[in-house]
Amino acid sequence: MKRLFKQLSESAIRLGDIVYAQEQINKGWIGNKPASNKEIKKLEESLALELPEDYKELIRLTNGFTAPNAIEPNFLSIEKVDYLRNIDQELIKAYRIEGLEQVGKLLEESILIGGLYEEQHFLLIPPNKTIAKWRYWKFANWIPGEEPYENLRHYFKTIIRFNQDES
Repeated sequence: MKRLFKQLSESAIRLGDIVYAQEQINKGWIGNKPASNKEIKKLEESLALELPEDYKELIRLTNGFTAPNAIEPNFLSIEKVDYLRNIDQELIKAYRIEGLEQVGKLLEESILIGGLYEEQHFLLIPPNKTIAKWRYWKFANWIPGEEPYENLRHYFKTIIRFNQDES
């Protein structure tokens, strides 16, 4: 994960869509200080679940990070991570309409890890009775709807390719 995040950081800085701090540019790293195991455990307790391993690996590496381009969200420090239902009921309500009920239900179950008060969000959707694995969504009305990813590595590799194509 560290090598992949370093590639993501370098591709983001090269692209130049975002104004990064000089320290970030010098280090080639758009991340923050890592979260401690104690902080991660506290988050899991507040959410009443165990987070997926790849997300825990990421936040042990960087506790949130600056957006890697103009169309991706900032990732939150774990102090700001919460269920979307506790942050943006209006978004959930907008997708609780006929024909989109399933999307609304999944949004209500989702955990916001990126894009607080932004146009796009990155969500973790916990396993449930019908799907036994974690789901990873980039979600924005302009997409429209969700863009699913297998895991965080898949998401980061997609961004790196995009950044390289655009720079």
